[in-house]
Amino acid sequence: MSDHRNSDQPGQGAHQSPSRDVSTPADPVELIDECLAAFPDGDPRQKLLYKLRHVVTAQSVAQDRRDTELKKLNEVVAKLTAPANRVGLLVEVPAEGVARIVVGGAEYYANIDPRLSAEELKIGTQILVNEAYTVIKALGYDRNGPVLKVAEILPDGRIRFEQDMGRQALILQRSSDLLAVDLKAGDEVRIEPTHRIAIEKFENRQARTHLLDEVPSVTWEQIGGQHQAIDAIRKAIEYPLLHAETFTKYQFTQPKGFLLYGPPGCGKTLIGQAAAASLSQLVRESQAQASDGQTKNPPVTSGAFLHIKGPEILNMWLGESERIVRDLFAKARARRKEGALPFIFIDEAESVLGTRRSMRSFNINNTLVPMFCAEMDGIESLQDVVIILASNRPDLIDPAVLRPGRIDRKIKVARPNREAAVEILSVYLTPALPLDRDLLEQNKQDHETARRAVIDQVVDSLFTRTDQNRVLSIRLRNGQNKVLYRGDLVSGAILSSIVQRAKEKAIERAVAQTGAAAGDGIRALDLLDAVQEEFREGEMLPPDDAAEEWLKLLDHHPEQVVGVSSFRRGRPTEERLVNQII
Repeated sequence: MSDHRNSDQPGQGAHQSPSRDVSTPADPVELIDECLAAFPDGDPRQKLLYKLRHVVTAQSVAQDRRDTELKKLNEVVAKLTAPANRVGLLVEVPAEGVARIVVGGAEYYANIDPRLSAEELKIGTQILVNEAYTVIKALGYDRNGPVLKVAEILPDGRIRFEQDMGRQALILQRSSDLLAVDLKAGDEVRIEPTHRIAIEKFENRQARTHLLDEVPSVTWEQIGGQHQAIDAIRKAIEYPLLHAETFTKYQFTQPKGFLLYGPPGCGKTLIGQAAAASLSQLVRESQAQASDGQTKNPPVTSGAFLHIKGPEILNMWLGESERIVRDLFAKARARRKEGALPFIFIDEAESVLGTRRSMRSFNINNTLVPMFCAEMDGIESLQDVVIILASNRPDLIDPAVLRPGRIDRKIKVARPNREAAVEILSVYLTPALPLDRDLLEQNKQDHETARRAVIDQVVDSLFTRTDQNRVLSIRLRNGQNKVLYRGDLVSGAILSSIVQRAKEKAIERAVAQTGAAAGDGIRALDLLDAVQEEFREGEMLPPDDAAEEWLKLLDHHPEQVVGVSSFRRGRPTEERLVNQII
């Protein structure tokens, strides 16, 4: 029996295999390695085991790859079959880790994923919530939504919006990025589509259209022929700043509003721009010299020129024109607080500030004029906001606007006379323009002498009282007849157009004769022909049925005129009675 037991024991020369827990499944590669270790070196069975080990290793790697791909596939299938996450709106974060949200029109108190930072959770942003309504991601502000105008800013910072007629007003809270933004009535603000939170402020398009970032650089030297008007407005706006002590001694109140009136095309707009440029410069210089620093407004560092044409204010919607006027003055005051001296220049003022009439039907002037007057009464002096009105018909402007204390200075911009016409032509016919060689030879090659000579010829052709230059015949009530000539209807705009037409003729000639007439330039005949074309094609003659409107621009009141006849080419001269204007 002892021999039998000994026969079951391994021989003395056999390799001992390491002990292993039989309950743990063995790795095939490890088993093969044990077999290789059990066989003596040089055993032919080792070669087969090495081949088997290679095959098993390759199969194991392939199996791991298949398991990885299967796991990815299962994850994709799980995502595709998982329920969709909902998009909501973050309304408030009342406590750490808790959010008040709106999803599908319903409000919830939800938990916040701790991985989200506080900077990402802004009031008014869109959020992503999972099945448990936990906020898992911030998506930013919605880029869509309606734009409303602010009606009022409540004391707690909330915003009240007025909607269209018949719809209730909205009161909304601000988004996180809108908390520090300065809002006022009339501003445009975008709200998110669910009408719960105001998101973004928009710049007022109307104000952006009218506002020029810098005051125009027009100087007094660039305006010709209006010495009286320029002297009057310079004394009104510059003297109180240049001689401040003297004006203070006499307790003089600085004017804050100006009216420039006169025929069209005579430089009212240019004078307004030059006044803005000059006053801005003087205010900056006076503040630099002052040392008391007791002004309530910040020092003037620049200027802002708001150029408004009267009809631009008119709007068909009820109350919209009044809002535009209110926004215009609010924009001017805001620019003053920023350190700019604002100028409000309203051209064609009679179209929006016309005389109010008592009638049953609605007249926009009945509400627009009081609004304008109320805004003007809130301005103290020209160091706050400067108002400049320009009009062809000042008699049509409401007297409440033109009274002292609102529009303090009325300055007439008249038609140019002969001397003024020479100055205006000198501005437009600059010394840098090329002149015709023959014209230079006639003036001994002196360019300035030739330029002066051609200007005198043009002025003579305009102001000479010949039958060819007759325009209008007026019969007055006292029996006198008065003939108006071209010189009586000339304006700065007409003189500018004459020079422009002469330039076109010289350019056409230079293009047609390239290289053949290198020294050719503007001829005297070009300017004289331009005069004829301007009065012929421009139809500067007043219409017969509207002659009374022209009479006021020519300083002839219709009540003193009995009949008017025109000298138009190709038409018989006949006198037409002038209708009385009531």
